[in-house]
Amino acid sequence: MRTWVPMAAALTAALFLTPSAEAADGPTLAAAKARGQLICGSDGTRPGISAPDSRGVWRGFDVDFCRAISAAVFGDPDKVKYIPLTPVQRFPALQSGEIDVLSRVTTHTLTRDTAVGFDFAPINMYAHTAIMVHKELGVTEGKQLDGASVCVPPGSTIERNVADFWQQKKIKYKPVVIENLKELNDAYLAKRCDVMANFLPGLATVRAYQAPKPEDHIILPDVLVKEPLAMAVRHGDNQWADIVRWVVYATFETEEKGVNSKNADEMLKTQDPEVQRLLGVSGDLGEKLGVRKDFVYQIVKKVGNYEEIWENTVGKNSPLKLDRGLNKLWRDGGLLYSPPFQ
Repeated sequence: MRTWVPMAAALTAALFLTPSAEAADGPTLAAAKARGQLICGSDGTRPGISAPDSRGVWRGFDVDFCRAISAAVFGDPDKVKYIPLTPVQRFPALQSGEIDVLSRVTTHTLTRDTAVGFDFAPINMYAHTAIMVHKELGVTEGKQLDGASVCVPPGSTIERNVADFWQQKKIKYKPVVIENLKELNDAYLAKRCDVMANFLPGLATVRAYQAPKPEDHIILPDVLVKEPLAMAVRHGDNQWADIVRWVVYATFETEEKGVNSKNADEMLKTQDPEVQRLLGVSGDLGEKLGVRKDFVYQIVKKVGNYEEIWENTVGKNSPLKLDRGLNKLWRDGGLLYSPPFQ
């Protein structure tokens, strides 16, 4: 007599009984391996976020996530070529294939996720558009800025957010639109405009690193609009999107599991099966992505977990000293949450 196995049961059996195979290299991964480096589009003008230091070494929050991808793929966080891009240049550079990944304070929006043709990694910074003013203006909130001149970058969500905010407040403003970020910052500091609008960490960078007297500049409490920032890749290469996505999740999960750059070697000896899978001691999670078996170990050992990345670039160990706020783990009242590494 023939025995019929219910469809759901058959599919489940196939899922767990079929040996896993190493993922074939997709076009982006294959190109990166062939050239021996990742090409990362970033800003290059914001210390703490993305900028070369005095020795020409790129550092910052966005930079560390490029380094994390490189660690996952090559076992070396420094096999990265950085391409500095303005807000206007960044999308054509990704669309054309000039860069492998965009890690440049980019807001995840519906249009960019569809019509522009990008896939976004998990949000790695929950920020918002804010406004900074010269203290001497004596204002304490945005509605007092009727008739103000506002420095804004073109080709960004900031420009639209400013227009919406002033319209909602039923007040007028004069936009001062400058593409080059350094020139934009210099214009504000030279008082060519009363107000500078940007995402909050960007304003904190200008105040901490560029203003001769940081105390002369006040970031107002107004939240113009939320700015969920994430890395972006091109549509059409699912494997590469998966790699970038799980690299970000790896920084969340290692923090949650208590693994950091200082104890990563010791944690390889743990008997915790979840941590064993996470670090590649057991299982084949890396092979399923098409990267190193120990890709998470490489990330946390050579770049750090999310807490380390945040605190060392924009948090308490940096001149910006930004509070994590929503950028805490879910268990600590924040929004960072990783799916299981299984």
